[in-house]
Amino acid sequence: QVQLVESGGGSVEAGGSLRLSCVVSGLTYRRSCLAWFRQAPGKERERVARIHSSDDSTHYADSVKGRLTISKDNAKDTLHLKMNDLKPEDTAMYYCAAAQALGPGCPLASDYNHWGQGTQVTVSS
Repeated sequence: QVQLVESGGGSVEAGGSLRLSCVVSGLTYRRSCLAWFRQAPGKERERVARIHSSDDSTHYADSVKGRLTISKDNAKDTLHLKMNDLKPEDTAMYYCAAAQALGPGCPLASDYNHWGQGTQVTVSS
């Protein structure tokens, strides 16, 4: 059984930083992709960053490039999202997610089938 448990959310002022963590267990795919999604009230869910297990290649949404960094600690089975220069528009519930990778690329955002419970990030102006 795959489990993903996020932590690290909170409230910060604009320009501040947070680091989200997600402990992943039970994931047995030979290749997988891990990602961070976010969803603000009244908005669609957005994948902000993802990382491939084979080569640690990453991809970011344009809205977060240069400010957010995704990484994984294989020894601790933990996914991180370092968030710098936070803006009020980053306010959302953040979720980590996992999916099997069938090749060198990661699946579509809609194909992620393992999810954590979410952690709230609130950025005040």
